[in-house]
Amino acid sequence: MKFGGTSVADAERLTRAARRIVARAEEGKGVVVVLSARGKETDRLIADAFEISENPDPREMDMLLSTGERISCALCAMAIRDLGHEAISLSGSQAGIVTDTVHTKARIVDVKAHRIQDALDQGKIVLVAGFQGVSTAKDVTTLGRGGSDTTAVALAAAVGAEVCEIYTDVPGVFSADPRIVPGAQKLDVVSFEEVLEMAASGAGVLQLRSVEYARNHGVTIHCRSSFDDSTGTYVVPEEDTMEQPMITAVSHSTGEARITLLGVPDSPGAAGRIATTLADANINVDMIIQNEPIADGEPADMSFTIPADDVRLAKESLEPLKTELNLRGIVADEEVGKVSVIGAGMRSHPGVAAKVFTVLGENAINIEMISTSTIRISVVIPKEQVPDAVRALHTAFELDGDDTILAEQPFSEKGA
Repeated sequence: MKFGGTSVADAERLTRAARRIVARAEEGKGVVVVLSARGKETDRLIADAFEISENPDPREMDMLLSTGERISCALCAMAIRDLGHEAISLSGSQAGIVTDTVHTKARIVDVKAHRIQDALDQGKIVLVAGFQGVSTAKDVTTLGRGGSDTTAVALAAAVGAEVCEIYTDVPGVFSADPRIVPGAQKLDVVSFEEVLEMAASGAGVLQLRSVEYARNHGVTIHCRSSFDDSTGTYVVPEEDTMEQPMITAVSHSTGEARITLLGVPDSPGAAGRIATTLADANINVDMIIQNEPIADGEPADMSFTIPADDVRLAKESLEPLKTELNLRGIVADEEVGKVSVIGAGMRSHPGVAAKVFTVLGENAINIEMISTSTIRISVVIPKEQVPDAVRALHTAFELDGDDTILAEQPFSEKGA
């Protein structure tokens, strides 16, 4: 069971989570719980760091940020004990989560769950601090935003759990963000492949790496609300889903930025040098466009999208290439957004791209970049037009429902 930041934001919600955990244990199940930092605690810690330093050291940031989840676990263990059950809280390192040595964006390389299993054998409820581990160099590391989801899935795989329940502030995975599309519908079942595309395209309910880990290790995810007992969305292999509709969801992201390199030399190896530089800085590149040079040998321009949070790091990393490749400049544009239509049924339905482009054109929305996969079409458009694009495409592909999602619940939990 994994509870996100809003699910443990205050004493009342944390106690409610403790009751749900105890109820599971009283069904006779062994229970491992992963908790995020409470509410906006991670954001507060980040703000504290930048009050002290304009460029905080990544290792010390990990030491700082890992404390939020530990607080949640210790408090929840106290609440569970008051409800009459044995509980033990563990940090990521105590739980045996081993990562690589990349600070602030570490990846799990192994889970040594012996201590967790021993506690389960003793009848204890085990609470593990999410979003963190210990590196092969024995340093505390964090897994990046949304990393508690990955912690939960990794532990589920390690202990052979029957299901990994992700409790969040929404009732499940939706066909679009209900804050933008009131008629968005909850999906009962969705495939790993579709959720991977949704997460990569900006949907904030499940973290991309957690879904990748679940798919690779055969972990069933149940994404559900921490505020009621209703069934949420099951994420399962594609072969376990029914025949898919043409389009399952429309997702979006406004956390994108476009970097344009002016005057990239028209020579073998230039693009590889740029991509390697970004990879060495641990920056994920999404869409890439390079225009054709006017004539052979003439320089071209290359544009690509990255997370907006990585703009400063990207510019710093690419700066040495200005001299090495004789670039004319590096330009960043953070006023862009991405909208994607996703559906496994797209493989057997032609004409999806034509419909996407036509609908956007009819709504006077200019497409600046395009990328596709077998089950996704994504476009980069001006940021201020993202809501209009999402609504237009959701309606065009007949995803609107009759029911309006209740607006009193906050959506798209973004904490660690």
